[in-house]
Amino acid sequence: MSAETRREIGIIAGRSVRRTLRQPALIVPSIVFPLILLAVSSSGLAAATQLPGFPADSYLDFALTVSFVQGALFAAITAGSELATDIESGFLDRLQLTPLRPIAVLIGQLAGAAVLSLGASVVYVGVGVVAGANIKTGLGGVAVLLLLSLLVGIAYAGLGTVMAARTGNSQAVQGLFPLLFVTLFMSSANIPRSLMSVDWFKTIATYNPVSYLVEGMRSLIITGWDATALGKGFAFALVIGALSFLAASRSLRTRMERT
Repeated sequence: MSAETRREIGIIAGRSVRRTLRQPALIVPSIVFPLILLAVSSSGLAAATQLPGFPADSYLDFALTVSFVQGALFAAITAGSELATDIESGFLDRLQLTPLRPIAVLIGQLAGAAVLSLGASVVYVGVGVVAGANIKTGLGGVAVLLLLSLLVGIAYAGLGTVMAARTGNSQAVQGLFPLLFVTLFMSSANIPRSLMSVDWFKTIATYNPVSYLVEGMRSLIITGWDATALGKGFAFALVIGALSFLAASRSLRTRMERT
């Protein structure tokens, strides 16, 4: 990557971060909503820890990582909405009058969502520890947890940019949230796959990549340094991110060629 391309990415990234931080309506829900769901599930499903074979003594420890994935869902909507707004307002058309490369637009647009995802993850960890969560891997595990959550946030943000580049409509991007939330619900987010008694649900959860994202982060809290779970978590985050980036790059290039 040339120095000029890096400079262009920095310009777009700076704009994306500033625009995100200036919109409390984006920041507050992405932090508050997952924490509310965490509080409800931790109290309402606490009895699940009494099931034979349940991997944690506290449901708070088990459910904490779900907040990170929920935060990533908001990152997807943030990244997609920002790009869709630029398309609707004609800003993307004006960019084409400059030497700015499409790859700089795509990568730079992800910066705001990445900052939002990372900031929310720091809050989740802090609130979880204050509420009594026990992270078995210690400070090193917290650092890896934040790194993995950041990768997941960027991967989901890539999905948002795909929708934005294809539709050019911010309302269509908003409609992506329920679909992504369903994938979280149909995973091992709320109960371990080993304890699922409904075969069809267990099959879906097993083939659902979200299960491995959640389990990778969860292992750092309730298990310790589990290389297998972590490897799968990072692998799926990188694969989803790479595929979404390629799809978004192609869609954005096609859109910019048409205009």
